[in-house]
Amino acid sequence: MQQVYLNGENITSQLREEAVGNMASVSSAVPAVRAKLLDLQRNLAKEKDVVMDGRDIGTNVLPNADVKVYLTASVECRAMRRFKELEGKGEACDFEQIRQDIQERDERDMTREIAPLKQAEDATLIDSSEMGIDDVVKAIIALTK
Repeated sequence: MQQVYLNGENITSQLREEAVGNMASVSSAVPAVRAKLLDLQRNLAKEKDVVMDGRDIGTNVLPNADVKVYLTASVECRAMRRFKELEGKGEACDFEQIRQDIQERDERDMTREIAPLKQAEDATLIDSSEMGIDDVVKAIIALTK
């Protein structure tokens, strides 16, 4: 599994916290923040072969990427996955609040003025609502061959 370190500290699990996702959604609507991140992401992709995960990678960050996947699932499914993940970590969580947060983030990201969330015309749609992670991985790997 990929690990992310910041100043020598492993922050991998913190990057997937709900608060971080919501903060990313809000801060990405700020033009100066978005411009800086766009520059960093594009420079990284020029220097190395990368797999990027994000809500505007295929439409805005790397519009000429070799492989683009628009991975989605229903709000209910994503909320249940998140609920189970948090529950498994022993964290207090409320399914309805998680569902509402996901729905609000989707709406905010789809309607933002700069680089809204949408499927790139040349991206392959994978709806993972009825798929397990192994099937999703296999489907994505198949696109690279």
